[in-house]
Amino acid sequence: MTRYDFRTQRLFLRHGLADGGQVEADRAQANYLLNVLRLADDDRVLVFNGRDGEWLAEIAAAGRKACTLRLVERTRPQTPQPDLHYLFAPLKHARLDYMVQKAVEMGAGALRPVMTRHTHASRINLERMEANVVEAAEQCGVISLPDVRAPAALDAVLAAWPQADAGRRLLFCDEGEESHSPLPVLARLAGEGPSPLALLVGPEGGFSKEERALLRGLPFVVPIPLGPRILRADTAAVAALAVVQAALGDWR
Repeated sequence: MTRYDFRTQRLFLRHGLADGGQVEADRAQANYLLNVLRLADDDRVLVFNGRDGEWLAEIAAAGRKACTLRLVERTRPQTPQPDLHYLFAPLKHARLDYMVQKAVEMGAGALRPVMTRHTHASRINLERMEANVVEAAEQCGVISLPDVRAPAALDAVLAAWPQADAGRRLLFCDEGEESHSPLPVLARLAGEGPSPLALLVGPEGGFSKEERALLRGLPFVVPIPLGPRILRADTAAVAALAVVQAALGDWR
């Protein structure tokens, strides 16, 4: 298992990173480094941009409002983006923040909001989602950030699936499944060999009868249960991502 440096502050940058380079921190980042963390000249931080790996950088302060980051050495090469797509009915505010952060921590490679009949959140703030992605990545040693997709209607996503996501299985967390354990289904899929995966978790009110029938009738959809208890959508996200990563993903 790769060992990360969790003691050194990590910072996401949008600039390109290369040996010997220097990056000007933006005003918010400079304020955070110099006035919140109280770092000074020659103090070191880790920086990443999701493309060029992780780098150790030294701070060169210019007063208390600006600083430059001098790249010293690359500490980790860039990792590939995880190939697990997470599709979810958006939640409201803090619970959506939580769910996005946990999906990043659990290794989702794409975050894809889908609007269902019982979805409560009518508007999605993509900038806020992206900010939560960055925050989770900074705190948890992630250097490959997932894509944040624009919201789309569930039926439109399913109609386009054979072309847009050809070959990718869609694991559908179905609260109507008669069994409780997802493990037999996941073990069967593991025996069939590797395949790109996506995971779909529905809204607080569940999928409608029509949506369940549509999903269960599609050849690329695999229904899985999530235990004998009713889970809130953000809890279901963590539970489902954990069992899928353990059985079919990068936990193995």
